[in-house]
Formats: sequence, C-alpha cells, structure tokens
Amino acid sequence: MRSCPVRVILLGAPGSGKGTQGERLAHRLGVPHIASGELLRAQVRAGSEIGRDIAARLARGDLVPDDLVIEIVGAAVRAATEAGGYILDGFPRTRAQAERAHELAVELGVEAQAAVYLALDDDVARARLAGRAAGGRVDDADAEVIEHRLQVFHDNMRPILDFYDELGILVTIDAAQPPDVVTEEILAALASMTGFPSAPASA
Repeated sequence: MRSCPVRVILLGAPGSGKGTQGERLAHRLGVPHIASGELLRAQVRAGSEIGRDIAARLARGDLVPDDLVIEIVGAAVRAATEAGGYILDGFPRTRAQAERAHELAVELGVEAQAAVYLALDDDVARARLAGRAAGGRVDDADAEVIEHRLQVFHDNMRPILDFYDELGILVTIDAAQPPDVVTEEILAALASMTGFPSAPASA
C-alpha cells in the first residue's frame, strides 16, 4: 500500500478520454482504475434484473438512478482504497451523486483529493464517439443516442464542476490534445496541489 494515498476523480463528456487517462494515471500513480461505465456494463453482462434495467437506460443514453450507481461504485472505491487509493472515471454524473458520494467518502476517510475535468468540444466528442461505434461500442452506435448523451452531460456537468470548485479540488485540462500531453498535464496539475504525492518520473 502507498504511504501517500492517491484519490482522483476524472470527469468529462462521452469521448473525452476518461478511460484512457484513467488507465494511464492508475499505472503512473500505482493505484486501481475504477471505470464506472465498465462497472455498469458488467451488471448488464450478468443478465440480472438490475442489469436489464441498466441496459435499457444505457441504450437510451439516460442516467442510471443515483442510489444504484453509488452502491455499485462505492463498493469498488472502498476496495480500491485498501490498495492505496483510486482513479475513478465517469462518476459522479449529477450533483446529487457528487454530494452524496462526498458525504459517504468523508465518513470513511476516502474523499477525493482532486477532480480532473477533461474539457472537450462537442464536435470532437462526436467524432471520437463515431470512431468508438465503429469499434463495437453499442452505446455509441446511434447518432440520436450520442446527441442525447451529450445533452444529458451538459445539463448535469456544470453543477458538478461548481461543487468540486467549491471544495477547492477542481482541475481543468484541455482533452483535445494528444493523449500523452493530456496525461502529463494532469500529472503536473496534481503535483502542484498541496499534499498530493508526486508521480514516478517515467511510465
């Protein structure tokens, strides 16, 4: 376990690179990567009643209910914290989720040290999502669903960003840059934050 915990939330529109950056940061900082979207898709693959409900919501581009997401993600966060921290991507997706998750995290002593927002223009996001659809991601395959997902994102993200800004842990990064550049800018921003452990010099 790391002597200095690392607890980071990654936020961004569909296609902003949360998964890619989550994996890179987890490797560089030596903590587990928790992808909320993958956790939900795992429930779908399990074929349970909950999974079928989640599948229907994802197919429409809608959000999964707060309590359910917090239950699923919270269990993964608690387990990851035992390994020294977490890089959590794709959660929260509403301010209510952010506030509730923060309350629970404070109680457990596992609250995030930084919330990194991967800012991306919608046109770039659309192009990236079209590419992912060609690779087989079902929830990125329909243009109307993509537009709906982007609208849901915009409707919910500003209050989330305001919340983390109020906590003093918000970092904004231009996600349109090459992935390597984005990774290094995130690490530099994190290193500048008081009390945040520095990353290894190389991957």
